[in-house]
Amino acid sequence: MDARQILEKYYEYANAGDWDRWCDLFAEDQVMDEQLAGHIEGLEVLRSMMKGMGTMYRVFRNEPVHFLVDGEKAAAVSHLSAVSPAGETIEAEVMNFFRIVDGKIAYMANYHDTVPFQVLGQG
Repeated sequence: MDARQILEKYYEYANAGDWDRWCDLFAEDQVMDEQLAGHIEGLEVLRSMMKGMGTMYRVFRNEPVHFLVDGEKAAAVSHLSAVSPAGETIEAEVMNFFRIVDGKIAYMANYHDTVPFQVLGQG
């Protein structure tokens, strides 16, 4: 897959709640700087974290708005809409940066407004 296809699958799998296939997009030695979860290294650590994602939100949609791809570097602007198990809603604009090496996400960082996540005690 090329970088654009990887971005498309990243959002497709996330929106389907298919976190196993979502994790498959990442390299074994991936590094992620996630604004709420912090610095995450290694695919197995990421897989372990994502096992709880299905219970964290009753609804989770992260809709891509725009992709920029330049070789192994890519960025995606998206809009996140989510509902917690208790019914709190989250709406946030998101910017993700990716470095894709040999068809896998080697590095990812995300940036978004943290205020909407305060309803979950995560902001």
